[in-house]
Amino acid sequence: MSKIAIPTRNGLVDEHFGHCESFTVFEVDADRRIQGQESFTPPPACGCKSNLVFTLKDMGVQVLLAGNMGQGAVAKLKGQGIDVVRGAAGPVADVLKSWLDGRLKDNGELCETHHDHECAHDSGLFGPQ
Repeated sequence: MSKIAIPTRNGLVDEHFGHCESFTVFEVDADRRIQGQESFTPPPACGCKSNLVFTLKDMGVQVLLAGNMGQGAVAKLKGQGIDVVRGAAGPVADVLKSWLDGRLKDNGELCETHHDHECAHDSGLFGPQ
């Protein structure tokens, strides 16, 4: 079984990992069939500066499908063994299906600013990776 997390807002991929409304976490079997789904609300702090990555890791998440995120968050996720795929958009179920079908690939883009503030996305500022 694999667990795939998607930052979610109103049933759509939230464009911003660190400030999303919730995460939808899917459990997928070896045949790429959805076996379960849960959601949780992240802490209010910027995702790169909170324990969010460790929460995802503790939940067994192996892949994060996201709209966008900064370098600090990408480094922290990858440092915990969570693969990151950026560039996702649209309904969460459609994004998951696209990834399961092999059509969604990481676009490599990094966010430099956050809605109403800037985060320092230097991976050295975030503690252990």
